[in-house]
Amino acid sequence: MDVISEIRTFNAGREEERLKLKYQKMRKDPFSFLRGTCHLFYKRLPEFRLFKSAPLVWVCGDLHLENFGSYKGNNRLAYFDLNDFDESALAPASWDLVRILTSLIVGADNLSISLSEADTPCSVFLNSYASALAQGKAYWVERETAQGAIRDLLVGVRNRQRANFIGARTITRGRSCLLKIDGKKTLSVTDAQRLDVTDFMRRFAKAQSQTEFFKVLDVARRIAGTGSLGVQRYVILVKGKGSTGGHYLLDLKQALASCVAPHFKDLQPSWRSQAHRVTEVQRRLQAVPVALLQPVRFDGAAYILRELQPTEDRVSLDRAHQSMDELKITIGAMGQMVAWAQLRSAGREGSATADELIRFGLRERWKEKLLTTSHACAQQVIKDAATFNRAFDSGALNA
Repeated sequence: MDVISEIRTFNAGREEERLKLKYQKMRKDPFSFLRGTCHLFYKRLPEFRLFKSAPLVWVCGDLHLENFGSYKGNNRLAYFDLNDFDESALAPASWDLVRILTSLIVGADNLSISLSEADTPCSVFLNSYASALAQGKAYWVERETAQGAIRDLLVGVRNRQRANFIGARTITRGRSCLLKIDGKKTLSVTDAQRLDVTDFMRRFAKAQSQTEFFKVLDVARRIAGTGSLGVQRYVILVKGKGSTGGHYLLDLKQALASCVAPHFKDLQPSWRSQAHRVTEVQRRLQAVPVALLQPVRFDGAAYILRELQPTEDRVSLDRAHQSMDELKITIGAMGQMVAWAQLRSAGREGSATADELIRFGLRERWKEKLLTTSHACAQQVIKDAATFNRAFDSGALNA
C-alpha cells in the first residue's frame, strides 16, 4: 500500500491552511498520526483478519484516548462520555475495541509508560468493558458517581464561569465583543464566509423560539482535533443571554462520510444526510446529548450545529501526573462507557440486542485475540508514521 498516496487522496479538496496544520500535528508522534489517519487504519485492518463474529453495534468509529471528554448536556448538567461520532457506523464491536487498544499501545510514550506496561491498561479496559456489557444495563458517568481524574474534571466543568470561558476566547473593541484570532484555536474568515454564516444563522434563528439568542456577533474558522482538520468548520459567537458572560459559542462543522461504513456497506441504513447519521448515532450512544446538537444544511452541504465545548475538557492520562492505579481507574471507566453506549443503542436498526451483548461480554477467548491484533496494528501504525515523517520532512506533502 502506498501510504502517502492514500493520505493525499483522502485529504484532497480540504482547505489548504488547516490541512497544513493537520500534517504538522500528524508529524508529532505515532499517536497523533493514528488520530489523523482513521481511513488508513480501517483500510489496513482487514489485513489482520480481525474476527467479524463480534456482535454488530453502533460504533463511535474513531475510538481513541482523546475521544472521551466532559461536556454540558442539553439539560445543562456536566457529563463525561464518548464525544466524537464523525466516523460512526454499524459494525462489529471489535472494530471500535481494536482501535482504542491500538491507541493505548501507540500512545504509550504519551502516557509515560513503557510498551511492555501498555498491556496493563489494555487489559483493564477490556475487562471493564466486558464486565459492564455482561451486566446488561447502561449507566453513565457524572460528578456524583465519578472517581479520580474524571471526577476532578467534572467538578471543574460544573464550577466554570461562562464569563471566564467567553472572556478567554474573545476580545472587546469599543462596544463590540469579537472572537480572538490566535492561529491555535481560530483563523479569520473572508467577508464572503462571514456573510454566508451570518445569513444562515439568521434563517436558522427564525425557526427557533428564542430568535435573539442566535444573533451573530462574530465568526471565525475553527481549529480543533486532528483527523477533521481541513474540513469546513466555524466557531460562531452569538448573543445568547445578553452580556459577555451570557454569550454562547457554537460549532458549525461539515459532516463527511464515515471511514468505517464502506467496509460494511450492506449493513448501513439510509440516512437523510451524513449530518443526520452523526447526530442520530450520537443521541443513541451518549447518555445525554451535547447541548444544541442538530443536523443542518449550510452552503449546499450537510453540517452539524452544536454548542462549542472547551477542548481542554479531557482528562490527563500522563502517568507523570498520576499513579498506575489512578490511570487504571480512568481507563476502566472508559471501558464501561463504551459498553454502556453499545447497550444504550442495542437493537436499533440491525444492532445486536442486549441479550446478545451480554453473552459476548461473558465470553473470554476474544480478549486475547483482540489484544494480539491490536499489537500488530500498533506496529503497522508506527511503521506508517515513519513513512509519513520521511515524506513530510522531504517536503513531499507541500504540493
